[in-house]
Amino acid sequence: MSAPPGVLRDHPLERLTTVRTGGPADWFARPDSEERLVELLAWAGSEGVAVGVVGSGSNLLVADAGFRGLAMKLDGALATIEAEGRRLLCGGGARLPQAAARAAREGLTGLEFGVNIPGTVGGAVKMNANAYGGDLSRVLEWVDVAGPEGTERREPADLGFSYRSSNLRAGEVVARASFVLAPADPSEVKATLAGMRAARREAQPSGIKTFGSTFKNPEDPRAEGRSAGVLLDEAGCRGLAVGGARFSEKHANFVENTGTATTADVVALMAEGRRRVHRRFGVTLEPEVQLLGEVDASALWDDPDVSAS
Repeated sequence: MSAPPGVLRDHPLERLTTVRTGGPADWFARPDSEERLVELLAWAGSEGVAVGVVGSGSNLLVADAGFRGLAMKLDGALATIEAEGRRLLCGGGARLPQAAARAAREGLTGLEFGVNIPGTVGGAVKMNANAYGGDLSRVLEWVDVAGPEGTERREPADLGFSYRSSNLRAGEVVARASFVLAPADPSEVKATLAGMRAARREAQPSGIKTFGSTFKNPEDPRAEGRSAGVLLDEAGCRGLAVGGARFSEKHANFVENTGTATTADVVALMAEGRRRVHRRFGVTLEPEVQLLGEVDASALWDDPDVSAS
């Protein structure tokens, strides 16, 4: 099978994930324009090649055997951030923390929550990423969604947002997004960002190979308002290790790669944490994870009572 020019074969993906696990992609490309992105999606569609997008890689587990498809990382014009009045126009590959910082410099408020979401704008839209009281859908004006047939503009009401999810389908990629923000004193917005960064540094591990936030905070009343991290901690998971993967001593809802972890280790560790929380509290934690390739992650969604037996 011949691929479009610039598409690489057998490209390693491990270093494009924050936890540093997983094998190579059969095909890899860095599209730098909407036209190039559509061209690649059309080629993949016509050849029956699966498509995956690697953003910041913070909640991504790549199969140890790699990905039998086309992996893409958005670049160039698809990773830019521009301000136009109250609007912030971002490529799908732009990093959300950088978008939040740019908004602050422009004297715009509403995107501060993005400073602590270690992902891209496209990934944030796909996962409806909210944090620290922020609401993505409240400030999102539209997204340009690329597919094999071209690009289509959609508004938040078209995206089927629910907790940590949207209705974007396989083979659809967020190429651009527009946020409409409110004017504010730049120094005040910058001070808010500094405070949020400090709170994150205090609470979460940094500077090491981590998998980001591992489980969603549960809505189950049996959790009694406790976060996934608190439940894991109280269930004895802080510092728990399987192979080279370990729940952080600093925050039990973060998985660290101690140096030799495989994706299978990370999955097995998450499954054990999920079992322990269910055994202790009756709460079934839901993983906050994107999978690329044939990852056997069934234990992360099975009934913990069954998988524990």
